[in-house]
Amino acid sequence: MERSLDQFEEAFERAQRVDERRRFELRRRAANRSRARDIVKTEKRGRVRFSVLAICLTATVVVVTVVMFETLAWLVGG
Repeated sequence: MERSLDQFEEAFERAQRVDERRRFELRRRAANRSRARDIVKTEKRGRVRFSVLAICLTATVVVVTVVMFETLAWLVGG
């Protein structure tokens, strides 16, 4: 009787340790997935911001060039 109770307690403790390790691994994997999602989100935001910046710079160059040549044509022609 006492031996079976000891075996039961040992099995229970083993199961607790296994369960604790499993929970730790689940938490660690969830944290890794969260970090990976954050990295992907940050990279995507960075690409969008860079694209907007490149478009704005290109538009600025075009506008300044057109205005410069229009002003030059007005000065030379007038």
